[in-house]
Amino acid sequence: MKILLCALEASADALGAALMKALREKRPDVEFIGCGGALMEKQGLKSLFDIAPFSVLGPVAALSLLPRALKAADALAELAAEEKPTGAIFIDSWSFARIAAEKFERKAPEVKRFKYVAPQVWASRPKRAEKAARLFDGVMCLFDFETPYFEKAGARARFVGHPGFQAARDRKIDRAAFRRKFGLSEGPLLAVLPGSRASELAHLGAPFRETVQRAAEAVPDLRIVVPAAPSVAKDLPDYLAGWPGAPVIVEGEDRLDAFAAADAALAASGTAAAELAIMGTPMVIAYKLDFLTEMWVRAIFTIRYAALANIAADREVIPEFLQRRCRAELMAPALIGLLKGGPAREAQLSALPEIVRGWTGGTRPAAEMAADAVLDWLDG
Repeated sequence: MKILLCALEASADALGAALMKALREKRPDVEFIGCGGALMEKQGLKSLFDIAPFSVLGPVAALSLLPRALKAADALAELAAEEKPTGAIFIDSWSFARIAAEKFERKAPEVKRFKYVAPQVWASRPKRAEKAARLFDGVMCLFDFETPYFEKAGARARFVGHPGFQAARDRKIDRAAFRRKFGLSEGPLLAVLPGSRASELAHLGAPFRETVQRAAEAVPDLRIVVPAAPSVAKDLPDYLAGWPGAPVIVEGEDRLDAFAAADAALAASGTAAAELAIMGTPMVIAYKLDFLTEMWVRAIFTIRYAALANIAADREVIPEFLQRRCRAELMAPALIGLLKGGPAREAQLSALPEIVRGWTGGTRPAAEMAADAVLDWLDG
């Protein structure tokens, strides 16, 4: 059996690596081709091209990448036509997956196509469910409430859960051991998560640094831990040069330990913020886009909040500082309140466990459920 995989972002790379491992456990003879990042390469994938340039957000950046994306989609379709894999799995990155799937229709129509990570039609552009039903032979959803959107549109859809969310749920943390390992005192510890894209580091760098500076001045002996996304890990030492709190960069499985060991977090809105919520870490989230991307987001999104926890609760449980509100003079007081304790901290600690209860699925590993979905659809 040969399967083509396509992952262009750090979070998709993690999902792809877990899926590869699960598929190999069920079908030891499986071969993988396609594109992915460092984690998928560790599982044996030789990526067809470097995925780093594709980690962008918004229509302006995406438009500048369109020629490269078309070329990459053509390369994948040609690879499929030549290698004739049993199936092709497109992980996240809806816009690229749509372009590639349309090319597969023409160049490799016999290859079954699957979408892993359903587009968030409940948040924006609901007609994508109909497009997914036409282009893909199956859609794997990270949340159980998503499947009806796609089934109604005529797609085969299955809830598979999120491996990262399950890992956060199941991780057993020895906070004292984590602090000893990285030479951290028993004083207050702040986790800072500035994102997984170079553009996020650029947009959030100045406001995050000033916010941390103000927090360090207000909270004696504050230390900083920075859980690194693989896609930006190499950039962080220079990024953090001169920051207060003697920042410690952690990678791999230590990231989840850092989430749990931290007393509070300052995080870019995204997957990491959801993982922090699952681990019960009080946080402040922020995000900043360029003007044109902000206008695009405002035009297409139908939800009131950015953080998944706030969307689920339909209220601002976690303080959000977006765009013009992404300023240190606003973020620092909220963050300092979480670090020092008080009503705001207790409100998050009380609310988060109930909010995240349905996010992680049952006891079966999410990657195993995704592998079963793929194999069932391939065999069916």
